Amino acid sequence: MMSLKDWVLSQLISKSVASSRPLLASDSFLSEEHPDQEFDHPAHTADLVTTTALANTIQSSNDNQQNTNHFHSQQRIVEESFQSDCSVDEKPSPVVKIEALQIKFLRLLKRFGLSEDNLLVSKVLYRIQLASLIRARESDLKRANLKIEKARVIAAEQEAAGRPQLDFSFKILVLGRTGVGKSSTINSIFDQSRATTNAFKPATDRIQEIVGTVNGIRVSFIDTPGLLSPSLGNVRKNKKILRSVKRFLRKSKPDMVLYFERLDLINTGYSDFPLLKLITEVFGPAIWFNTILVMTHSSFNLPEGINGYPVNYESFVTTCTDLVQHYIHQAVSDTKLENPVVLVENGPNCKTNNAGEKILPNGQAWKSHLMLLCICTKVLSDVNTLLDFKDSLKVGPSNVGRLPSLPHLLSSFLKHHAQVRHNGAENEIDEVPLLDSDDEDEYDQLPPIRILTKSQFERLSGSQKKDYLDELDYREILYLKKQLIEEARRRREKRVSSSESKAPDDESDKQEEGSPEPVLLPDMAIPPSFDSDCPVHRYRCLITSEQWLARPVLDPNGWDHDVSFDGINLESSAEIRKNVVASVNGQMSKDKQDFSIQSEFAAAFTNPGGPAYAVGLDFQSANKELICTIHSSAKVRNLRNNVTECGISVIPFGDKYFLGTKCEDSFSIGKRLKFTVNAGRMGGAGQAAYGGSFGATLRGKDYPVRNESLSLSMTVLSLNKDTVLSGNLQTDFRVSRGTNMSVSANLNNRNMGQVSIKTSSSEHMEVAFIALFSIVRALFRRKRNDQLVGDSLEAG
Repeated sequence: MMSLKDWVLSQLISKSVASSRPLLASDSFLSEEHPDQEFDHPAHTADLVTTTALANTIQSSNDNQQNTNHFHSQQRIVEESFQSDCSVDEKPSPVVKIEALQIKFLRLLKRFGLSEDNLLVSKVLYRIQLASLIRARESDLKRANLKIEKARVIAAEQEAAGRPQLDFSFKILVLGRTGVGKSSTINSIFDQSRATTNAFKPATDRIQEIVGTVNGIRVSFIDTPGLLSPSLGNVRKNKKILRSVKRFLRKSKPDMVLYFERLDLINTGYSDFPLLKLITEVFGPAIWFNTILVMTHSSFNLPEGINGYPVNYESFVTTCTDLVQHYIHQAVSDTKLENPVVLVENGPNCKTNNAGEKILPNGQAWKSHLMLLCICTKVLSDVNTLLDFKDSLKVGPSNVGRLPSLPHLLSSFLKHHAQVRHNGAENEIDEVPLLDSDDEDEYDQLPPIRILTKSQFERLSGSQKKDYLDELDYREILYLKKQLIEEARRRREKRVSSSESKAPDDESDKQEEGSPEPVLLPDMAIPPSFDSDCPVHRYRCLITSEQWLARPVLDPNGWDHDVSFDGINLESSAEIRKNVVASVNGQMSKDKQDFSIQSEFAAAFTNPGGPAYAVGLDFQSANKELICTIHSSAKVRNLRNNVTECGISVIPFGDKYFLGTKCEDSFSIGKRLKFTVNAGRMGGAGQAAYGGSFGATLRGKDYPVRNESLSLSMTVLSLNKDTVLSGNLQTDFRVSRGTNMSVSANLNNRNMGQVSIKTSSSEHMEVAFIALFSIVRALFRRKRNDQLVGDSLEAG
């Protein structure tokens, strides 16, 4: 059974203390709304459970306060436990440190006169309680549940007695443009002139550390020279200032950063992105983790709105701060980051409350609010240090987004076969039916035929035209089969002769043959278009003596020639040495929005009469990521019509690796029936997926001249005891002389499936009107949705 410590660690650590965003930087964390409202979001479910338990603990503690003497006796026991732990162990345990930090935080609240009912304070106390639960050992779980009321009493007694001395201090780095009020804010916090100010020119010309005390707390400010406006001529000067600040921070590391902006100068034309980007490049994205946005000149007269009336103060502040936060997100490339905001007014005409504190137009005392944020940031930073989460808290773009699906990787790996070809060599198992065929002799035995001209063909009757075209098709199939059989025999004879002859003889034969003449490839089959019958240019491909073959990439979803060709494909293969062949092929496609690239490097060693080994390296783009796959396989022929293959695959994805293994067996029965069985495993990131498939393929009688086939397959994939069983049907056949059809369908045990029908015809152009059905249906659906939206608006 999982222990309480492990449960708390697994359920709450990722949602609270170890979050990728600052612990003080979320809208729900800083807004002064009712505490129950923040738990409406599903992401706070774990927080609600723990907070409820903590509230019940506090309630039970309040019920026990009726007996004051009994409560103080419990308090003495707690203090004695603190002393005993420190006396037994020279180094206090993390639980003791976190409990001491909680008492220290409560003392700071009393010293600065801050209320514990503040939502910000309650969240910090909640996270401290979480930290104590996470760091507690099994024997310390009872100690970790220190009642908040007991901690309040300890803090009140220590603060009243003034002992032990409160050891708490923090250091703040100040950044911002010149003239925004950095030095004036430092003077306002210390209530005395500690930094030089000037209303007409920059007053801070060097980096200086200003140290003072605020309510007995040591506060240090690292005042820096103001940055210049983000123009092209000031980039070098700003970079020089920031680099000097970075060198200064090596010997004096701050606990937090205050970034200053003037609220009265932020408008629709505001754009400090170049300056924010420069700060991120010099210091790194982590500088924004503990950064507080300070908006000075917050008591200025608000501008008029569109209707001529002054805008609302809160809405104006929200708009300005959201704009600055937006540019920070762009500079850091992390939209999850949310920095707390403090409004500041240093002017002499600023209003004050009864305590003499400067207040803003919304009635808030900005100095106490700024000190509260600084204290909370320092306390939570110490909590992260005690939990050793400093390395896991990262700001900036994630190196790895979503991890790939293991079943998808396994399914792709099972279907993948290394394509290493040289001089048109195909898979050996496909040559067996050709070499056993008698179609070559059948073609030679055909009687001669008279080829009719167009005028002669037009004078034939309908039945005569059909018989004539069928005869031509029959002769064409036999002729192409004869060519394929002769090519297969030449390849087999070459393999046999190459195993017996020497390499120098092969080179001399190649020199005697000479370079072949360029051959024009047939035009690519393109979809119907609205182009003219006589286009000015055509896309053509040539096979030359060079090893590289370049041709355009056809987009099957395109409607015209210009859209159909949207990429380029490159292929090359060469025989490196005897029985060793290497091939390279790549494809690049680009449109107005997306860019994709796929490439495969493969090499194979074939032992005549023995196994064949292949190794490959694939690259494929997926959104903004480039996925690399390393695979290797070994293939051996057991019988004449049986081939067994085993392979492995390694896929690095970010800082994780996925390893796959598979075994496949293919065998043929006769010339047309082929069976394939495979099984494999793909593991990585602490998980593993298992799967396999069984498939049967019935080829057409004219294979391989015409790719008519019928395939049936069953696939099983399993991940985390979740199994998916699916069946697939794929058939390609010829409807008529100029019309081909492809039908594919699949269905799994979750009642999910798909049916796809594709038709291509060079005779029946009316097939293209099928697309009108989809277009009309989409228009009616859109009209119906607009009507539903209109009805809902009228009802509202």
